[in-house]
Amino acid sequence: MANPDSVGQLYLDSFSNGRIGIIKATTLNTSGNGATTNITIPLCSGGLTNGGAVANSGGVIIRRITVQNPSGSVASANVSISATSDGANLITANTVLSSVNAAGQYQDITVAAPYSNKVVSGSVTQCLYVNINTVAGNANTADIVVWGDVVSF
Repeated sequence: MANPDSVGQLYLDSFSNGRIGIIKATTLNTSGNGATTNITIPLCSGGLTNGGAVANSGGVIIRRITVQNPSGSVASANVSISATSDGANLITANTVLSSVNAAGQYQDITVAAPYSNKVVSGSVTQCLYVNINTVAGNANTADIVVWGDVVSF
């Protein structure tokens, strides 16, 4: 008989498609790149290794990013997610959150090339940055969740 604790002894790199980053209850009312908005999403809770090069650093495959659990409408917001705080190295294209218009709504944001088939390396970043092109226009909040696979820590 299998030991029921055997799964609890494994790390996320033993599974596929887990939550690799989250920021809860963030407002989308400051426009600018990640350096201006100060909205960061730590990857692997900040545990992605930076070995100084792609070959010896941790890495994740980003499968999708979900904006969910809004306190109210953030449908006017136009956002993108990037690997660097200057708004370059975009993980997603600019996306209007039109589906996130009331509590209980969510919207998946598609991962754009080159990250649709490229590992995000810890030597490049240990977090993702939220860039806001158009603000939500209110103080409502939403969670932003990053889903994907851990290649290595």
